[in-house]
Amino acid sequence: MMSIASIRLSYRPISMQSRRFRADIETAGRERIAVLSTTWQTVTLMAPQDHDYRAFITRLHQRLAQAGSQAVLTGGLRPSVYAAAVVLLALLALAMAGLLARAVATGELAGSLFLVGFAALFAWQIGGFIRRNRPRTYRFDDLPKDLLP
Repeated sequence: MMSIASIRLSYRPISMQSRRFRADIETAGRERIAVLSTTWQTVTLMAPQDHDYRAFITRLHQRLAQAGSQAVLTGGLRPSVYAAAVVLLALLALAMAGLLARAVATGELAGSLFLVGFAALFAWQIGGFIRRNRPRTYRFDDLPKDLLP
């Protein structure tokens, strides 16, 4: 237990499982293991293991705290990746706003409605990912609730 140097919790949805969480555990020797909240049942089907994953991560943090661990606890994406994602989303939002303005100016009601619907769906999907994966640090006794099932 004392060889665990860091734990990074993150939210990592994929097409087959929209509620997938990940814990990257790194040792002092730079060895890494990824623990996922889902398991493969078949080639195309993933099964959620929400309760077991949450119990494991919670208990791991409790045991590390009891052992007096100095592990670095972080949540979300790495700051540079997060910043790049936010910049890319801002550029995409500007492009979408420009397309919407053009559609409204030319009287394309169907195009305007499509862009608004697409933007709403995109904001719901990607906005949740960005919100949950904002870079942060946390304590053993205060795990980030939005990075656990």
